Amino acid sequence: MDIVLTLVVNPERSGDLNEACRHIESINVFSDINIHVLAKHCSIDITFKAEYFSEANEIISGAMAQYPHVDWCLQPDLPARRKRMLIADMDSTMITVECIDELADFVGAKEQVSRITEAAMRGELDFEDALKERVALLRGLPTEKLETCYRERIKIMHGAKALVQTMAANGAFTALVSGGFTFFTERVSAEIGFKDHRANTLEINEGSLTGCVVEPICGASAKLEALHEYCDDLGLTAYQVLAVGDGANDIPMLQAAGLGVAYHAKPKTAAATHAAVRNGDLSTLLYFQGYARDEFVGL
Repeated sequence: MDIVLTLVVNPERSGDLNEACRHIESINVFSDINIHVLAKHCSIDITFKAEYFSEANEIISGAMAQYPHVDWCLQPDLPARRKRMLIADMDSTMITVECIDELADFVGAKEQVSRITEAAMRGELDFEDALKERVALLRGLPTEKLETCYRERIKIMHGAKALVQTMAANGAFTALVSGGFTFFTERVSAEIGFKDHRANTLEINEGSLTGCVVEPICGASAKLEALHEYCDDLGLTAYQVLAVGDGANDIPMLQAAGLGVAYHAKPKTAAATHAAVRNGDLSTLLYFQGYARDEFVGL
């Protein structure tokens, strides 16, 4: 079968890219090996033939373990490699922080909330219970602090605009689906260029947070349901979807997608997905789909 291995590296470590490429070329169980440069000193596609994908994946995984600074993705080399839908997590994926941790800072509870967030993202706590516990600590926070938080604390992840806008320019539907809050997804989705967004709603009374989140909660099952609903609406299959996230609550969504990528993720999430980005920014996901650097939009 035809297989493609994509390698991505910081240009400052282009030597690692070259060394990894030579290593793959030396593996004698692969045939018809070809190299295609996606970005000079940064990313290449290596196409080859192998009898079984599972065997190729095992061999490549062993080989690439020697190059920890190189992000990689192994896939069947099929026409549907460029996905028709992107569904993405927000906190610590499309933005650099966890919104709820930053909100907690305004009530002096950031350290406590951050510990709960970290445990929930590692899959050690039930996400919905952990969300309710953290939101309860925000009771009484004036709603104007949400705007202050967005203005002062929220930073877009490097490569996010290129990923979303390049895929959109090539006809893909893009959705931000978060276990965070609609106040932030509305603004982040507009700033980056997403077509739609879903998240949790904070309950407000007389200008302050009540400490409750409006049911139903957007957790792991809701993210998975969103993927299937979007596919049904658009007439797509799950194979045509690229999903990206970092936490345990993203795992069902990532596993259902044709290409699920763990982005600077917790170990449980990285171990459960098709591919992981441990070094690069979100533009790495464009290389994984076979986009060349000169095709990127939104940089």
